[in-house]
Amino acid sequence: MPDRFPQEVVLRDGRRVLIRTFNENDADQLFEFFQQLPVEVRRTAWDNIEDRSLIESWGHNIDYSKVFPLIAANGHSIVADATLHRHERGPLRLVGRIKWLIDPAYRGQGLGSTMVNNLISIAREHGLRHLSCMPIAELEQEAIRTLVDLGFQQFPVPAYGTDPDGNQYDMVKLVLKL
Repeated sequence: MPDRFPQEVVLRDGRRVLIRTFNENDADQLFEFFQQLPVEVRRTAWDNIEDRSLIESWGHNIDYSKVFPLIAANGHSIVADATLHRHERGPLRLVGRIKWLIDPAYRGQGLGSTMVNNLISIAREHGLRHLSCMPIAELEQEAIRTLVDLGFQQFPVPAYGTDPDGNQYDMVKLVLKL
């Protein structure tokens, strides 16, 4: 699917961003993007995005059949990251999981919907039957609303997630039947 990218997108406020696949040369910029996110976002991210070596390993070990990574850039700065994760085998081999992080200054402008819609199209083209996502209910209401607007069903899971300090959070499993 890398052939459908890059894509220029005009946001609701008129700003333009370029959506394209992440590649090895983007690791430093992606790390910089992650570091400028609010601390509560970094602390509750699925991966330790404060670990530069982890981000570099993503660049060195890209396998688009397992993880399809997209970034959105405004000039030389990354402003969003979205990924579609797939299993090769097992009962979840036809289920994809999506994750994304967006610079707060770019939220509410249609960028999240655009990136998720790209991942939905890619999932369909690969024969996936479902997509899922599991945001933290209290912290990611905008993301939940975006996914519900795109047709995802909600399944609340009380006290399912835990932050680094041991505080528990309600999470919402969101599932889209493709």
